[in-house]
Amino acid sequence: MNRIDGRNDDSLRNIDITVNFTEVSGGSVLINWGKTRVICTALLEEGTMPFLKDTGKGWLTAEYAMLPSSTGGRKKRETLKPDGRSTEIKRLIGRALRQAVDFEALGEKTIWIDCDVIQADGGTRTASITGAYVALALGVKKWLKQGLISKNPLVHQVAAVSVGINGDTPLLDLCYREDSSAEVDMNLVMDDTGAFIEIQGTGEGRAFTAAELNKLLALGEKGIKEIMKIQNEAIK
Repeated sequence: MNRIDGRNDDSLRNIDITVNFTEVSGGSVLINWGKTRVICTALLEEGTMPFLKDTGKGWLTAEYAMLPSSTGGRKKRETLKPDGRSTEIKRLIGRALRQAVDFEALGEKTIWIDCDVIQADGGTRTASITGAYVALALGVKKWLKQGLISKNPLVHQVAAVSVGINGDTPLLDLCYREDSSAEVDMNLVMDDTGAFIEIQGTGEGRAFTAAELNKLLALGEKGIKEIMKIQNEAIK
């Protein structure tokens, strides 16, 4: 099929990661993924979650929000009660990034990941996970240098991408217009060993076969390998 932006079916949108985007005590990035833009930060706090107190283990938790002007119409600020979508995405980001960290090596400290979408054009959750990993890696470098942590707690690299079926064609990295009309929509999170951390997939317009699922997984794996190279260049 002819894609909206002229890409091949197995091509990513342009991904650019600006490191140290804000002056914070941890890591920060602006990830530009096509027309989607997300600010991701990683901050370190003393003390762990109550359920881990006196275990010697730390924790990582995440927050996610879309700014009012990030979409076509104004989106209400989630000041009092986050909407269900934001809650689901922040939990996904937390689950994904926790796979990157050895919490015994971290010690009784908490890493806070914050992802704020300033412009949305599809793939905000995958951009958030991908950018947040870079912010986390930059933060770890800084905390080690400052003596705030004594060991490198990172054990895996983590990245994410969307795949889907549109017009019966498997596609990598859907923009909003492709995603909104997709028959099958899926988000994949993987680590640097090629293992899957999370697979979120649904038949939006129709059911999909095992053969189609395997094609989507292969597309996603190809894309995530490319994304991890971009992450590593940004961290360097």
